[in-house]
Amino acid sequence: MLLASLSCLHAEPRYVTDQFKVTLRSGESPTHKIMRMLPSGYELDLLSSNRETGYSHVRIPSGKTGYVLTRQLMPVPSARERLTAAAKRLDELQQEPGLLTARLAKLQGEHKKLTKQHKNLQKVRLNLEQELQGIRRTASNAMRISNERNDLRKQVASLTRETADLKQENRELSNDNNQRWFLIGAGVIIGGIVLGLILPHLRVRRSKSSWGSL
Repeated sequence: MLLASLSCLHAEPRYVTDQFKVTLRSGESPTHKIMRMLPSGYELDLLSSNRETGYSHVRIPSGKTGYVLTRQLMPVPSARERLTAAAKRLDELQQEPGLLTARLAKLQGEHKKLTKQHKNLQKVRLNLEQELQGIRRTASNAMRISNERNDLRKQVASLTRETADLKQENRELSNDNNQRWFLIGAGVIIGGIVLGLILPHLRVRRSKSSWGSL
């Protein structure tokens, strides 16, 4: 088991020779069971080689291991496989300019689209900044109006107090005037009464004086 693990670590790629098919056997002789037929150019992992038997221990991509004749293995792909790969690569290279042109056009379109989106975002940002400035001005005006309203309320309250004080003063002045006229009227009445009492006496005295002189 340990030897098999060490062999896996040192496995090298090998390719089936440019023949139609070769046999993968379960042992190192023509009498061993044929596990499967491998086509030309089939890639294998070389685990070990035995010069005495002329067979190599290999592993196929599915993970199974077996034995093939060493002379039927090559360190490079077959000429047919290399030719097919070269033709495929040539087609790819011939298509690359068109693919690159299409990719460049796509990238240019995406760049144009992103540039347009950037400009739209700039406009949106500018509009938002203008709206924010408007909101700030509105908030500032609202605060100023609120302060002015509070000042007006204070002025109205002050004027209301002053009006009440003036009304009170007018009532007091009105009462003083009424009292003054009342006192004047009372004085006039009393004076009339006093005169009414005094005048008859004065007339009697004058009459007596007139009679005495006779």
